[in-house]
Amino acid sequence: MSKLYFRYGAMNCGKSTNLLQVAHNYEERGMKVLIIKPKTDTKGGDKIVSRLGVTKKVDFWIEGDVNIFNLIENYIKENGPVNCILGDEVQFFKSEQIDQLFEVAVKLDIPTICYGLRTDFQMKGFEGSSRLLMLAHSLEELKTICNCGKKALLNGRTVNGKFVFEGQQIAIDKEDNIEYEALCPKCYFEFKKEYEAEKNNCCK
Repeated sequence: MSKLYFRYGAMNCGKSTNLLQVAHNYEERGMKVLIIKPKTDTKGGDKIVSRLGVTKKVDFWIEGDVNIFNLIENYIKENGPVNCILGDEVQFFKSEQIDQLFEVAVKLDIPTICYGLRTDFQMKGFEGSSRLLMLAHSLEELKTICNCGKKALLNGRTVNGKFVFEGQQIAIDKEDNIEYEALCPKCYFEFKKEYEAEKNNCCK
């Protein structure tokens, strides 16, 4: 039986780069890979965009109401076997879609490797990631470092270069002057303290 894998990490840990490398490894051996990502992730449109500058068009750019198991099962019926499923930005998938990816691995016997964030800029879990942490056969952390040199565990959001700790959960990197930075817990709380102090001063 094949497995469902969840490879997670903070921003800039190389998730998309790792995905593209895995895709290359399969394709170099003449194997068929399907790359998927949720339409919630508008960065790069229907392409996987690595920070190293490498891009690759996805096979399916998926809406939140699409049954992924049925989608892949129908593809196989029409096009033949698939050797691996690779999913990017999987934190944006719905919980039931993660269940469907679990079924792809188990029922269709296809290794399914998911890449995404574990938590948002407020340290809250994403729907897709939370479900993956419960269901995935294998969990693997992809590591990166904070600007201070310590291991980064969290994600900080900046607007016009300043860290913010309030707002909607989903806001795409590089859109509306929003960017993200991987932070160690100590730096995260220091920036949060500065944000709250400035906020309190403005309210006086």
